[in-house]
Amino acid sequence: MTSNSGATPDASESMRNATLERCLGVLRDAKSDSEQFAALLLVTRAVRAGDIDSRTRRRIFDAVGFTFPNRLLASREPPAGCPEHVFRGLGLTLLACFCTDPELAGHSQILNKIPTFNSILASPSDPNDMSICSMIDDVYQCLGAVMATPRGPKELVSQGTVSALCQAYVNRSYSCDRALELLMGLLATAETKCWQTATPDLMVVLSRLSEEFQQAEDMIKFQLCDVLPHFVSPSLLLPQDREGSECLCNLYKGLFSILSSKLSQSQRDPALKLAACLTQTCGSDWIPAERAGNKFLALLVNLACVEVRLTLEEPDPADVDGKQEVVTACYTLIELGILECMREEKPRLREAQKIQLVRIMEEAFGAVIHYLSQVGEQKLKDPFIFASVRILGTWLAEETSSLKQEICSLLPFLVHYAKTLFQEQGKARNLSQHVGELVGLGSPQGSVWPTDALRFLLPGLCHLTAEDRPREILISEGAPALLCQYFLHQWEELASNPQTSALPDSIEISLQTTCEVFLNLVVTAPDLVRRDRCFSSLMDALLKSLPSLQPQKVHLVLAAHVATLGLMMARLLGSSPALQGTPPAKDFFEAAICFLSQAHTAQADPTSQGLALAVSPAYKAAWADISELWFLGMQTFASCVPLFPWLPQTVLRSRWLDDLLRLLGQAAPVSMDFELITALQGVLLELARASQQCREVIVVQRGKEIANLYGMAALEQCLCEQ
Repeated sequence: MTSNSGATPDASESMRNATLERCLGVLRDAKSDSEQFAALLLVTRAVRAGDIDSRTRRRIFDAVGFTFPNRLLASREPPAGCPEHVFRGLGLTLLACFCTDPELAGHSQILNKIPTFNSILASPSDPNDMSICSMIDDVYQCLGAVMATPRGPKELVSQGTVSALCQAYVNRSYSCDRALELLMGLLATAETKCWQTATPDLMVVLSRLSEEFQQAEDMIKFQLCDVLPHFVSPSLLLPQDREGSECLCNLYKGLFSILSSKLSQSQRDPALKLAACLTQTCGSDWIPAERAGNKFLALLVNLACVEVRLTLEEPDPADVDGKQEVVTACYTLIELGILECMREEKPRLREAQKIQLVRIMEEAFGAVIHYLSQVGEQKLKDPFIFASVRILGTWLAEETSSLKQEICSLLPFLVHYAKTLFQEQGKARNLSQHVGELVGLGSPQGSVWPTDALRFLLPGLCHLTAEDRPREILISEGAPALLCQYFLHQWEELASNPQTSALPDSIEISLQTTCEVFLNLVVTAPDLVRRDRCFSSLMDALLKSLPSLQPQKVHLVLAAHVATLGLMMARLLGSSPALQGTPPAKDFFEAAICFLSQAHTAQADPTSQGLALAVSPAYKAAWADISELWFLGMQTFASCVPLFPWLPQTVLRSRWLDDLLRLLGQAAPVSMDFELITALQGVLLELARASQQCREVIVVQRGKEIANLYGMAALEQCLCEQ
């Protein structure tokens, strides 16, 4: 029995090969179309596309080529007694056979059949007609093979396959589950193009899927959790139209029924990932703003925190690897929780809910810190580590009062991690530039690092550098030098691209936040700024950057940061050769004067007949973000005047002194608050003390009278001394 059972497959294969040999011989010797047709029938009966090896498939192709399948697909007159679709079916069977060869699947003769494949899928089909079903099976095999080729997805999308697949699924055509699989594959590889070319059709599919998801009461509900994220595109504004809102309502109801129930882990994980996908796309807008919706939002964040704790508190970090995808989804939901707890305008959560969630999130971040503290050098490039650092950075940006001991213990790792990624990206940039120069392309402009860890850590570092112990750790770990390098690179990115709108906002925000970190260090660790060479390099960069930045009002907030930081550092580094009346130093102070002098103007006071001092129109929109920097800049500029003997002459050349006195002479004193008067007096007083010429200008322009009028006692006394 053993020998017979072993011989049977070989005998069967020998018989099949012998039959195929005869068929190929007949096909090769055929003299007419009818003889070729008969031979092809024998070939297709002898083998199915999936049953032959590559050598046999190639022999069939060599015997048939593309010419004969093309004729079969084009023909509309089958022989007498044959079914209507026999020619087309034979042609598709041959193409499906050829497509199992990746080289043939990408051939232009296959790609130009895509419209034919689409028309077959989009046509109504009778599931009881076996010839039609066989054709559809062959079409799906061809499309799947084409999609697996390098050019395939682009060709399928551009030639309308997305719409055809959508119609096949919505019409519940034969084997429509394969249409859904192909759609998910295309969306995974070319999502943006798919939505650009077939938004209405894809929306119909999303609507159908969301309805099924909401109504299903069996395992289909959980299976759809894996399908739906492919169809929830970030490019869609789902909450803003009726169809999209209905989809979101169905998805919310479906997830509510799942996550409000007692589930196994295998059922809960896909639901959490779908919820995270919706959150990434719509924020909290997919959850109804009502009591039940707000309770669900809190439940969602709670479940995410529990999942993070259960996973990351495992004794062995290797056990986390299989759960990285769902934990990353939970990070998205926790970030939603942070944002909702911080929301002050139209809050969705009650204070009691916020307090409870903050406590639960604190426990989750304790688990994140515990996990990161065990990460070895070999895992630093793992995307999951980046995701964990990113969410921790989001937490630190809002909350530094809790877990202080744990955070301080983790700071050396965070600095090392950020430095490692920065250096790796630097190597990649240098290699990219070198390759670009070799092929004549140059360096890519405005590129964004895919793993810019510092971008997410900066807000937290801004808080931490204001506290003694964390600041000491950061300084000892070399964070200031790393931040200087980071600032210089980000500035190069900004300065090298003349089309500012093409750059992501993150670059400018990162520069602003880095300046805020440095401002903390200037105030709390002035000796570090004086002795660490990296700050000299930073000072040089600030001197050069402000003159090009200041005239562009689109960069006003960044200019305010650079001007104020530069002035404060100049006060500490006054003896530096770079600041001794050099052209860059003079250019910087001229730009700083422009920033400070253009902030206010005299305008008609609606409550009186006179003029009032007001924020100038160009500064008004950004004043909430830059007012503190402006006042600090005024105070620091005043303290710089006695340090640099050449500075009063720069002020005189700029005409700031004349403009300021004229402004004070025009405006009503009651229109100015005490803080503004103090800031203006500080500058006028130091100029009067440092320069006889400035004192004379002030006196000539009614300086004593203005000082008395505005209650500037120190300035009035200074002017009366001589």
